[in-house]
Amino acid sequence: MTLLVKLGVAAATASAVVRARYFQFLLFREERTLRQKFHLVLFVCIPLALGVWVRLNVKNFFAADLSLECSILMGVIAGRSAGVMGGILVSLPALAFGQFLALPVNIVAGLAAGFMRRLADPEEIWSFSPFMDMSVYRWLRRNLLHPRLDWQTSFFLFVLLLEVVRIGVGKTFPGGIFYIYTPQPWIQLAVFATTVAVVAVPLKIWNNTRIILKLEEQERLLLEARLDALQSQINPHFLFNTLNSISSLVRFDPDTARQLIVKLASILRRLLGKHDAFVHFREEVEFIDDYLEIEVVRFGSDKLRVVKNLSADSLDVIVPSMLLQPLVENAIKHGLSARIEGGSIYISSLIDGEKLIIEVEDDGVGYSANNARLGQSGIGMANVKERLEVLYGDAGRMSIGDRRGGGTRVTLSLPVLFSGQPLEANSPAAAFIYDARSKTR
Repeated sequence: MTLLVKLGVAAATASAVVRARYFQFLLFREERTLRQKFHLVLFVCIPLALGVWVRLNVKNFFAADLSLECSILMGVIAGRSAGVMGGILVSLPALAFGQFLALPVNIVAGLAAGFMRRLADPEEIWSFSPFMDMSVYRWLRRNLLHPRLDWQTSFFLFVLLLEVVRIGVGKTFPGGIFYIYTPQPWIQLAVFATTVAVVAVPLKIWNNTRIILKLEEQERLLLEARLDALQSQINPHFLFNTLNSISSLVRFDPDTARQLIVKLASILRRLLGKHDAFVHFREEVEFIDDYLEIEVVRFGSDKLRVVKNLSADSLDVIVPSMLLQPLVENAIKHGLSARIEGGSIYISSLIDGEKLIIEVEDDGVGYSANNARLGQSGIGMANVKERLEVLYGDAGRMSIGDRRGGGTRVTLSLPVLFSGQPLEANSPAAAFIYDARSKTR
């Protein structure tokens, strides 16, 4: 019963501490400062040191003492210095009750486990299993053709050796250190097996959390790659149309073509100098101003008019970069270019509760007349819609319809997000928590 409860104490302690985000940060770092190692030791060893105190004050409750296993865990996870610190901290209650040999034994255990860590690949440590038969099988399979030392088997035997040393010291110096010993061989074998299992159980529990965190990281990287792919589709699409316009002007209006090239160079400078997934809405409007100057030169100021009605508070909201340009481009290409007399583009924004509402309208031929092209085959519009779905899920929407009085209206509804304000944890865009002032994610 004591051995079973001992396993339960190890599992409960490991499950409790791994819930802390800071502990996860410390546990799964490949390189740690001395300060971080000390914090890691405090997380694990303080509750286990309290377990030693319980063993000393509660009669016959031996299952709470995991001091040797704690020292081994600290050494194999965080190195020699952490093993020594863990051995010292977990031995303090025993020292207070006169068990003076607990300190040197636990320090040696932590230090030796730190040396074992240096011989292992990190994945071997996290995959350590208490099932010796599987370790022996893997060792035989790997070494039949290319003999080498198997770390899993070596660490298994190492833990057993430390338990043997503790029992030997305890027998030689009665009362100097706590240990569990029985002359019945099968029960004593269970004691040795429990020591190995108590080391392995926290590693397994923590490794499960590590795998989950790795999957979350891979999901975040996949989301970034998907957004980068969408962004790379938008920029060439815009450049292709602009270069086509320049090529058509080079022969009969070189001065205007020169103006377009200067404007395009300004836009390219902004594109090449910025790789942010999110920007202030103000920056998006400034970018659109540059873009529209190119379009006004192409169409003529008498054929393309731009009207903006932007609320001041909406300009500080964080929005996905390159959000407006595809909408304006489609309004010109599909709505106004077919009209000889040209037309107007209306851009408006306001904050409605927790939503930023952006509208891009034109008084062109109307959405119904271009439904198939605008709603389904337009690369820019499709990308905007997909980016909103990727970043915001159901919280970000785009709708397209006819404008009252003729033309097309595109409406975007986005969550209001200011600099430094994180999105909800369950939002797809939480992977891109963004500070627009410091330019960090």
